[in-house]
Amino acid sequence: MQESKREDQDRRQFLKTAATGAASMGLMAANSAAESEAPLRIGLIGCGQRGAWIGDLFQQHTTTKVVALADYFQDRLDAAAKKLDVPADQCFSGLTGHQKLLACDLDAVAIISPPCFHPEQTVAALAAGKHVYLAKPIAVDVAGCLDIERAAAKVKGKLSVLIDFQTRNNPSFRQAAKHVHEGMIGTPICGQAYYHTGRLGLKGKPDGEVGRLRNWVFDQALSGDIIVEQNIHVIDVANWFMNEHPVKAHGVGGRRVRTDIGDCWDHFIVTYTYPGEGLIDFSSNQFAPGYNDLCARVYGSLGTVDSHYGGNVEIESKSKHWIGEKTGRIYLDGAVNNIVDFHRSITEQKPVYVVDDGVSSTLTSILGRMAAYEGRTVTWDEMIAGNHRYDLKLNLPADGPLQVAFPDRGKA
Repeated sequence: MQESKREDQDRRQFLKTAATGAASMGLMAANSAAESEAPLRIGLIGCGQRGAWIGDLFQQHTTTKVVALADYFQDRLDAAAKKLDVPADQCFSGLTGHQKLLACDLDAVAIISPPCFHPEQTVAALAAGKHVYLAKPIAVDVAGCLDIERAAAKVKGKLSVLIDFQTRNNPSFRQAAKHVHEGMIGTPICGQAYYHTGRLGLKGKPDGEVGRLRNWVFDQALSGDIIVEQNIHVIDVANWFMNEHPVKAHGVGGRRVRTDIGDCWDHFIVTYTYPGEGLIDFSSNQFAPGYNDLCARVYGSLGTVDSHYGGNVEIESKSKHWIGEKTGRIYLDGAVNNIVDFHRSITEQKPVYVVDDGVSSTLTSILGRMAAYEGRTVTWDEMIAGNHRYDLKLNLPADGPLQVAFPDRGKA
């Protein structure tokens, strides 16, 4: 199935040639070029619901072909292979499936696996010379964040590395951040960031280690807890508006409602202190009945920026009122914008390095988790010096990849 070295060189030269004059093209231009560009070959690591969706978006909106898949579970591989038209001999199951995938003829990989696996898989992909499109959060612990930061720094200017934050590639959020950094709200003083939603559903029977991996989003070591895995969206925007990462955090929280599975907490309250004594009051829960909002709001000496993921983004200041376009399609459009940018960077041989903010925001989320777990003030420097790494303690059976999500479903 692999091409010869000569054929690979010809294909890559054609990719470069086909991309000439493609700068500044939007989604329509990217789609219209599909017939004239040679397809980028990408491998997908992580074939759950979002992973298969991301793979499909690559094929819809760019000249990309998903040619290899890796996931621990065979049933997820089978479903993704059918959706993305990938042959069975290019699908690799088990915890080491990504290693077999990286040996295939690929230009890039999209890593959409549980975040506990991101550092190992990202470091391996970059070492194999593959461009990396990485889901957030980049890791579940400090050591994993630093592993990715070091590996990405080694290939800066050579390979594209992009972390998929939808807000970072949304025009309204970008314009709001630009206005804030140019002084429209004056000096940022304090604000709120919150992520309040209902609970998530089960992805499989919660029995044993296989069930634990199926339902990784409820597991502290596998997901990083809700403050790292989901709440990072608003924490990232708060950092963006403050134009800094915090120097310390004090937190509380607990597990009082969603106690039927896993060990993740269901609510957090954290106070982040930024350089210059700026304050962000962060809160989250993942059980809220009848309420759903993701917000980052900062009050400055001259005005206020108020932003909602999927809602309004606006600034009210002493000088003017600015309101961005609605962000109701941000979940889709932000991902597509990132995919198009990632694809273009490779075909034009202009590698992108969208890493630093993802590292900073993941570490900020970890800082808040650490402060809440320990119920005390934790400094950024203390967190970095501790260099914590989770022991996943996964003891998976030999037939684990073959076990289906809900074996009793469909039976009479």
